[in-house]
Amino acid sequence: MTNFETLLIHGGTSIDKKTGSVNIPIYQTSTFKQDGLGQHRGYEYSRTGNPTREALEKLIAELENGEYGFAFASGLAAITTVLSLFKTGDNIVISNNVYGGTFRLLNQVFNNFGITFSIAENDDYEKAITENKNTKAILIESPANPLLTVTDITEVSEIAHKYGLLSIVDNTFMTPYLQRPLDLGADIVIHSATKYLGGHCDLIAGLVVVKDENLSEKLAFLQNSIGAILEPFDSYLLIRGIKTLAVRMDRITENAKFIAERLYKNPAIQNVYYPELKNNNGYETQQKQAKNGGGMISLELKENYDVKNFFSSLNLVMLAESLGGVETLVCHPSTMTHASIPEPIRKKIGITDGLIRLSVGIENKEDIINDLEQAMRKAEK
Repeated sequence: MTNFETLLIHGGTSIDKKTGSVNIPIYQTSTFKQDGLGQHRGYEYSRTGNPTREALEKLIAELENGEYGFAFASGLAAITTVLSLFKTGDNIVISNNVYGGTFRLLNQVFNNFGITFSIAENDDYEKAITENKNTKAILIESPANPLLTVTDITEVSEIAHKYGLLSIVDNTFMTPYLQRPLDLGADIVIHSATKYLGGHCDLIAGLVVVKDENLSEKLAFLQNSIGAILEPFDSYLLIRGIKTLAVRMDRITENAKFIAERLYKNPAIQNVYYPELKNNNGYETQQKQAKNGGGMISLELKENYDVKNFFSSLNLVMLAESLGGVETLVCHPSTMTHASIPEPIRKKIGITDGLIRLSVGIENKEDIINDLEQAMRKAEK
């Protein structure tokens, strides 16, 4: 079997068969000439299929050890298409902290069509299912955004299948390099490829992978019908970004572990959330199902530190939405990524006004931690 690092370079359709080009061409076309009625050369219209996008879809399917890949205009477009598998009256069980955009989509869009959701309180998925007989799927993130909560993907998938449900895993934070949900029993894996897979903060994209042929046929129909597809140029950029995934993630995770350990010892810090810290509640599960702790860290400063002053005092680390690029980014979940979650729910699950989310980049780790520590000193009241 080809090793993963090699698959990143040579997986999918890695060479243009017509010319031998080592980069798949950007087929920047909306339509394709047909040789006669009902006689096309595999492509008719770029919403339905495009060779550049197809190369990406084959690549992500291989990387996730799935059979069928689908590329979308954004991570939320990918989630929207997956949720469109369900109908009025269906219920989706979600973990108690997910990306704010996912929550907003369920709470303010799909509820208009009679598709409801339930939050698995205390990670009791079985209870959430049995309390709503119309549940059709469990949707989780592991580690979750933004508290890095680790969920046992195999266990949740087994519970889902026990009740005849689909198990859906958002694998954005881990990428297939660090974790493969389909191998752990999940039915559908989703990525906001804007993040680590793209890796350079220069594109917006979403990906979905499945193994089941029947499920793939439904998703292909929805992808074409809804039309939120990834354009050829961004498909090309994403293929290019994926080629360096392993080397980027190796550096990012090395930096993240170093920074998390330093933050844990810092007297300014109230809490550090990172899956590879041994005191983390999900440490053992993370060790079992993932290669390491990934590149995301969340932290809380003690009460005698001003969060706004902390952000304004940063020099190298940038305050910005998103994550997963080569540069280190920091954000304030309660007013940025998770602002769409009602405040009572945010506070209940631990997304406090003092919570800070850090996406570690590939800069020198000493430079990153030095900038964070000097900002903390300036933030002390």
